[in-house]
Amino acid sequence: MRRLFSILKAFTILGMMVMTAAWASAAQAGAAPQSAPAAKTGTAAKPSVAAKPAAAATKPTAIINTSVGKMTCTLFPDKAPFGVENFIGLASGTKDWKNPVSGATKHGVPLYDGTVFHRVIPEFMIQGGDPAGTGSGADPVTPFKNETSSDLLFDRPGRLAYANTGRPSSNSAQFFITEVATPHLNGGYTIFGQCDDATVELVKVIARKPTDPATENRPLRPVKIIHISIVRSTGAAAKPGAGTTVKKPATTAPKAAATPN
Repeated sequence: MRRLFSILKAFTILGMMVMTAAWASAAQAGAAPQSAPAAKTGTAAKPSVAAKPAAAATKPTAIINTSVGKMTCTLFPDKAPFGVENFIGLASGTKDWKNPVSGATKHGVPLYDGTVFHRVIPEFMIQGGDPAGTGSGADPVTPFKNETSSDLLFDRPGRLAYANTGRPSSNSAQFFITEVATPHLNGGYTIFGQCDDATVELVKVIARKPTDPATENRPLRPVKIIHISIVRSTGAAAKPGAGTTVKKPATTAPKAAATPN
């Protein structure tokens, strides 16, 4: 009996040892190995989007509608900022001016509407912009100084410039458009625009209108400015303005001609 008890006890101990070993083996088999935390990869930088170049604004264009046809002139605000601003303001009526005949101040009224080209000289220029229609009317706006630059010269036809008296700061509202190159005017007048070839052809027509011998180159039937429209457009690269390159003046002496005033 004692022997049987000893055998049973031995089997019990052996069974417990086997079970313990089995549990340990199962525990080892079921334990998932811990992996080292993956190094966080830096967030890939998004490729920078190249800034789109700003759409270059084209230069404003003045469309001068006259009783004999249309003139088209590109303005140069980069060369004559005050002169261009003055011209646009007077043409559109956004700038006040004083009527040289009545003395009344005009607000919201385009100055150039109804004015005439009161002075025309073939092989030189045509001049207009005086509300009095004579060229000798009082200044409609406060006179201002010239804006000249060495790279914008009277080296070609179609220059749009302010007329003045030759005195400092005597620009106002009157302007002229050249028919030919007039290098003798360089440095003395503000060029604020360039008119196209079709305009130059029209200038030639106007310059040859019959004039009154009793007046200073005044046409017997002056051509009238109906209205000047200003066109501003953006979105296209601005083409180099006409006249931004320097040309050497002609070697031949220019014809003597009266200067605009």
